[in-house]
Amino acid sequence: MWGEVNMAAQIRNLLEIGSSTGPTQAYKPSVAACARTRSGAKEDKSEKPKSLKEELDLMRRDQAKLQQAIYEAAQVQRRLCAPRELLWGDFEIAGEIFPVRHLSGDFFKVIEMGKALGLAVGDIAGKGLSAGIWQTYLMGLTRRSARKHADPAAALAQINRELWRDQGEPPLTALFFARLDPLENEVVYCNAGLPAPVLLRNSGSLERLEEGGPMLGALQGAKFHTGRVRMNPGDMLVAYSDGVTECANSQEEEFGMQRLAATASAVSGASANQALFSTLAAVLDFADTGSPADDLTVLVVRRHGNSQEQYRTRHNEFSMPRREAASPASAKKVIRRGNGSKNLS
Repeated sequence: MWGEVNMAAQIRNLLEIGSSTGPTQAYKPSVAACARTRSGAKEDKSEKPKSLKEELDLMRRDQAKLQQAIYEAAQVQRRLCAPRELLWGDFEIAGEIFPVRHLSGDFFKVIEMGKALGLAVGDIAGKGLSAGIWQTYLMGLTRRSARKHADPAAALAQINRELWRDQGEPPLTALFFARLDPLENEVVYCNAGLPAPVLLRNSGSLERLEEGGPMLGALQGAKFHTGRVRMNPGDMLVAYSDGVTECANSQEEEFGMQRLAATASAVSGASANQALFSTLAAVLDFADTGSPADDLTVLVVRRHGNSQEQYRTRHNEFSMPRREAASPASAKKVIRRGNGSKNLS
């Protein structure tokens, strides 16, 4: 009712103005008011796009800085995983990470332990920043525990205890850790929740390294067990994260254990480095136009049987592509170039 009364009063005022000034004069103020309104609207429109453009430019600059910072952090991760290729007595070791995002929750580490060599492949639950931040912490725990305990099962039990002691909700971590003894040519290992590494014998037979326990961080009082295998000349050990076997193609088929075994068998006579990149290339070929949903990590250990070769490391880093520009097709090209590379670190 108030609106109707107010409208009626406004109509009466307009009629009074019209009767005293005439229709033309009464109309002019209305036109001027409309002109002012239109001009104000134009000014608002011209100001808003300018302000919005500046805001978008600022957001783009911030995003570029963030991407650069994450890329630099990813390079630090890769350096922490070095050496990426190692000749150690009768053994060749080669490892690589292919992150699905900039930062990886996967890691591998080769640790000098006096006369022995420690080998670790880990997969922290999750992807991206959170898993990437945990990675450095887990690698430090692994190195410290490996040097404290000669038994891999004792080392993993120590890591599990520290995770529960230091963290309210410890990150679930699958970890394969092995101690390589060059005198006995023996791999003493413990596998905590990672897909069982495969040992391809020179004879063509295949063994899986399944002895171990649950994922780290899953059970506070978890028990772990040690397994042992002897590596003969020509034998090859392949440890990998679940991103390898669970990588799916466009038909939602997974790469799977059988394809991994076939790939390893096909390169049984190759160097550790060649076997590494052939495996990654086979996984990406299988994914075809799709992109892996999880990080891919492979560590290959091969006994070549040349006892005269001296222990040495190489320091020329193999540069993988920046992840934001790496399509599966371009990644395959880089990996195939890696097949012929002999100077990885």
